[in-house]
Parts: sequence; C-alpha cells; structure tokens
Amino acid sequence: MPRWVISFIIFTVIAILLEMYAFQAIRTLIRNRWIRWGWLFFGIAAYINFFITIYGYDRGDGQTKEFQWAIGLLLLALVPKLFMLLFMFGEDVFRGGEKLLSYLSPNETKAIAGRRKFISQLALGIAALPFASLLYGMVKGKYNYKVLKYQLPFKDLPDAFDGFTITQITDIHSGSFDNASKIQYGVDLINEQNSDMILFTGDIVNNFAHEMDNWIDVFSQLKAPKGKFSILGNHDYGDYSDWKSEEHKKENFEAIKNIHPKIGFDLLLNENRIIEKDGERIALVGVENWGKGFRKEGDLIKASDGITKEDFKILMTHDPSHWENEVKTHEMNYHLTLSGHTHGLQFGIEIPGFFRWSPSQYVYKQWAGLYEEFGRFINVNRGFGYHAFPGRVGIWPEITVIELKKA
Repeated sequence: MPRWVISFIIFTVIAILLEMYAFQAIRTLIRNRWIRWGWLFFGIAAYINFFITIYGYDRGDGQTKEFQWAIGLLLLALVPKLFMLLFMFGEDVFRGGEKLLSYLSPNETKAIAGRRKFISQLALGIAALPFASLLYGMVKGKYNYKVLKYQLPFKDLPDAFDGFTITQITDIHSGSFDNASKIQYGVDLINEQNSDMILFTGDIVNNFAHEMDNWIDVFSQLKAPKGKFSILGNHDYGDYSDWKSEEHKKENFEAIKNIHPKIGFDLLLNENRIIEKDGERIALVGVENWGKGFRKEGDLIKASDGITKEDFKILMTHDPSHWENEVKTHEMNYHLTLSGHTHGLQFGIEIPGFFRWSPSQYVYKQWAGLYEEFGRFINVNRGFGYHAFPGRVGIWPEITVIELKKA
C-alpha cells in the first residue's frame, strides 16, 4: 500500500475522532441545527481543501499562497479540537470509570447532575482561545511588527563605535506577502530607527527571484549612513522547488543574488567588509548559509580572510545552529553574531521578563532573542515575514536595534 494512502487513512481516523468529540460539546450546548452543521461543515471543508491542495501540489510552483492558506485553515479547524479532546475524552474516561464502579459496587453510583454540560462549556471555552489566536495571527498578527532594542557592552569595542547602532532584519520571505500597505509600514518603521547600519540576515524569498519583483521599490527605500549589508539564507538557493533543469535553478539563484544590489544591499558571500569611523574600524563578516540539517555553503575561514583575532567582529550567519556548533568557541572571537531562520516557528507565548515558550526551542538551542556565552553574543531575530503558516501567534515579526557600547 502506498505511503500516502496510509497517511491519509491515519489522518482521516484522527480527524473523525476529533470531530466526534468536538461535536458532542456542540450538541450538548447548542440547539440551533444550522450552527451545529456549520461547525461540522467548516471542519470537513478544511480537511478536504488541505488534501486537495497537498496532493495536487506541484513543487515546481514553489510554496503558493493557496498552500499556506490550506495549512492555516487546517490548523484553525484542528487545533481548537485538540484542546477540546483533552476535556471531552477525560470526561468519557471518568464516565466509564463510574459505570465500572457501579457494576462492582453494591451501592448505587449516581452521576453528578449537569456535569456533562459543564465539561462541554469548559471545553468549548478553552478551544475558543487557540481558535481566536490563530485567526488573529492569520489576519493581523503576521504584520504586528515589534521593535526590540538592546545595548551590548564590549571592553574591546573601538572608542569611535561607542553608541554605534545596527538595525537587523531577517527572513523577509517576500513570496508570502499579501498586503502592500503593511509592508510599507514595516519598511517605514525600520527607517524610523535611524540606525547607522542595516543588516539583513537571509531568506529574501521563499523560492523564486520573481517573488521580490513587486517589493524592490519598497525595500529600496531603506536608508543607513554606514551602509546596508546582507547574506543568503537556506530558501535563497531554490532547494524547495522542482526545476526543469539545473540550469534553470542556477539562473534563479543568480537572479536572487542580483536582487540585493537592486535594493541597495551589499551581499556578502563568504566575505567581509571593514567599517571605518574616525580612524578606527570594525569588521563585518558575512557567510553563506550554514545550517545543521540544511545546506552548508558557509565558509568562516574564507569569510574572515584579512581580518585578525584582535579586530572587533560582527558576524552575519542565517542559521543559529552555526553559532552553536562552530562560532561561539571559535578562536577568532566573533563578538556579535546575528541570525534568523527559526521564526520562533511563528507560534508561542512570550511574556517579557517572565516566561517564553515555543515549539522552536525543542529544535534550536538559540531560537529567538539575545543569548550570551563565553562573553560572545548572538541575536536570533524572529523574522520580518512569514512562511508555511500564513500568520503569527505570540511570536511577532521583529525589527532588532542593537546599540554597541564601550564597557
């Protein structure tokens, strides 16, 4: 039996069980049959749309908006019911235990009046939270830009760079954009930071160079007196699409690299640039993608050619696993590393100073925000755009502003 058939059967069984339990709560609480059947219809429609989209998906088309919305609608139908399952299944287990006890006990065991209705109300109320969160994330959250600011002290920072500011953005994923006014707002917000330098740390598209065609004029508006610099991410190599030929893939890759100068960015391909101010200097190092489990084109040695251990260094590398596996203990002493890639999985809970959680933390040790080890820092930006799921829940799109300070 083909693997996709087995997957389809398993998913269908799980979906039926979820719908069955969820419908119990709806039937208990809601007498209007149109609402009942509307609830059921939405779930079934989301499942059917997902399977039609996935099994009709042509990798040559890349990740389309239809693909993203199929995932989004599936999650909207599925996730709230998973929360309901916890309550409804627990209630059924409890009821089963009561019945078993009534058979074994000579004394009559009576069910608590109204318990089923209360559990249904509780399950439906809890399920409304992820439903509302997902819906908000798909409509508003994906453009809910947040500016995060950090001051980082370094003893060996050249005096001339005390107070030097850097704005970092990453993971534009222009192929996912669907609201020009919101993108313009995000670009204006970047410019409002008035940073000395703007750094972009990879994934300008989902797959294809043409995804950026409508956004070149917008991102060309970015301004920084000390320059704009960029690197590539894993999506910039065209590895997530089927190609007519290797030549077509190479042409697309060259076109993606050419996007960067079109929007005024100096693309660093395992290279470095010296930034000078008042007779002093810092080194900006940019590597191609280096990722654990992803394409590894990054060459730290090549990228650092001509600079010394004593130079103050800022490294741009798309995937934070590079920092964990090579950079943070490297003898060249890279003072500050800027990464992206994770998006914080675009889903999580963050209460600044108290609590933060995302499934991303089970994949990446450094998954979002600022980290320090061995006196060296890495900032993992949560991303400007979005990918796969057409929204963000709790992990908002980020513009990072870092001020370098002399310790």
